[in-house]
Amino acid sequence: MSLAPSKLALVPFVSVDNMMRLVHHHGLDAMLRLIANAIEEDFLRWEAFDKTPRVASHSEVGVIELMPTSDGELYGFKYVNGHPKNTAEGLQTVTAFGLLADVHSGYPVLLSEMTLLTALRTAAMSALAAKHLAPEGATTMAMIGNGAQSEFQCRAFQAICGVDTVRLYDTDPAATRKCAANLEGSGLTVISCKTPEDAVTGAQIITTCTADKQNATVLTDNMVGAGVHINAIGGDCPGKTELHSDILHRSDIFVEFPPQTRVEGEIQALAEDHPVIELHEVFAGKTPGRRDARQITLFDSVGFAIEDFSALRCIHKAIKGTDYYIDLDMLADPDDPRDLYGMLARAKT
Repeated sequence: MSLAPSKLALVPFVSVDNMMRLVHHHGLDAMLRLIANAIEEDFLRWEAFDKTPRVASHSEVGVIELMPTSDGELYGFKYVNGHPKNTAEGLQTVTAFGLLADVHSGYPVLLSEMTLLTALRTAAMSALAAKHLAPEGATTMAMIGNGAQSEFQCRAFQAICGVDTVRLYDTDPAATRKCAANLEGSGLTVISCKTPEDAVTGAQIITTCTADKQNATVLTDNMVGAGVHINAIGGDCPGKTELHSDILHRSDIFVEFPPQTRVEGEIQALAEDHPVIELHEVFAGKTPGRRDARQITLFDSVGFAIEDFSALRCIHKAIKGTDYYIDLDMLADPDDPRDLYGMLARAKT
């Protein structure tokens, strides 16, 4: 009797190595656009999805989260952590993996690394929001916080929004040197700055992406002039923010899913009834995004499960007909679905 797994036992798995191969096959710019397009498509069918804030387990050193959603045909979730102390220990601040499953059978159809994919989808989402919210003709972005996400942000804004100049700042000059070196040859003009005030000078878009788990003031009120777009992605859990509250009161604030953002985003510092605008309404043309040249727009980004679903859906489609995955023997598939014990017994050698 052959004990080889049946096709029903096999689940496609995209490893880190294969994810990198897939990105290079398409090209980074094209992959960022593919993911952004998938996110926009799914936000345009917002009502089709189950929506819930992510399930978080907090500790003194970080957070571990599950991010689930379903459109009734596919179910998806992401496991992700956030541990700022990891960098000093030679570990990633964020690691992740995710899964898609067929709702009708419950069988998984994709298992994937999502450490790289989360970086790609976060950058794609930032640039997608800015496409609707940033000032027309914006070409310069300040990138404050030059850690693992920074290059992805810069490349996404280049590929999706037409940014051609980035002004870098980090409290750790080594991080800025790393980011600048990685962006060589990208076609971006890269300017390394010694202060955050210098970084925002002349920038129409300001992205903040810092890791410290605390209420910080990365941007003070006097650093933000009229007409800019702020992409705040560092504040992503209770007690962690980046912007002075006065900036929030001067801005039109755009969010993914208010019940999650009010707990985790910059707006946790505001009253619960402070008005915000949901991005899916902007994408659908139901609510205006940028209305005039002097408006300050703020994308209070915390990351939402539908974005991960979109990224996984994009990867599931992209690997078809390729060798950018392996099949995992992941599901028990006895000849008789009622005889799981018999399958185990017959496997004894």
